[in-house]
Amino acid sequence: MKEIILNHPMITHKLSILRDKNTGTKKFKELISEISMILCYEATKDAIMHDITINTPLEKLKTKYIDEDDYAFVPILRAGMSMVDGILKVMPNAKIGHIGLYRNEETLEPVEYYYKMPSNIESREVFILDPMLATGGSALATIKKLKKDGVKKIKFLCIIASPEGIENIKREFDDVEIYCASKDRCLNEKGYILPGLGDAGDRVYGTK
Repeated sequence: MKEIILNHPMITHKLSILRDKNTGTKKFKELISEISMILCYEATKDAIMHDITINTPLEKLKTKYIDEDDYAFVPILRAGMSMVDGILKVMPNAKIGHIGLYRNEETLEPVEYYYKMPSNIESREVFILDPMLATGGSALATIKKLKKDGVKKIKFLCIIASPEGIENIKREFDDVEIYCASKDRCLNEKGYILPGLGDAGDRVYGTK
């Protein structure tokens, strides 16, 4: 399984502000969007390029382009929506799907309450978006659902990942690539990532 952890001074700088408990909602949203944009650049390094001929102001040019229709982005509601804006700045014509999950407090298993994908999802490369990869429960449920629909190439993009979450995905789906801005130390007894940044959804939507 490919596990890409961005290691760049600018990412470290942005993460430091993002993690700070005193960072307000507006700035938090902006940073999520900026880091998501960088993650998308990294995750599309292996994008398939198609030949095209264009006219510059001076001459014809044989060049290459990415067919954005080959891609779909699937944020896990609700926190995953915070990453969409940054992603669409990189690939504005890609299709967007949505999956909604909540955790059953008795079984601790994810329960699906919403699922809507673009047409022909099985023929697209799918990027799952969620700021936090903690236990990996929601990620695994989403991957299983997409694979059941015939999706063959899946990448998981997150801001912060725990070692436990990465290992849980690796154990079940070693073909799924993970891209994250930081791999943190561990999970605490409540399933929060340490040092982490708290609950991303609460901080994005001001419900903390």
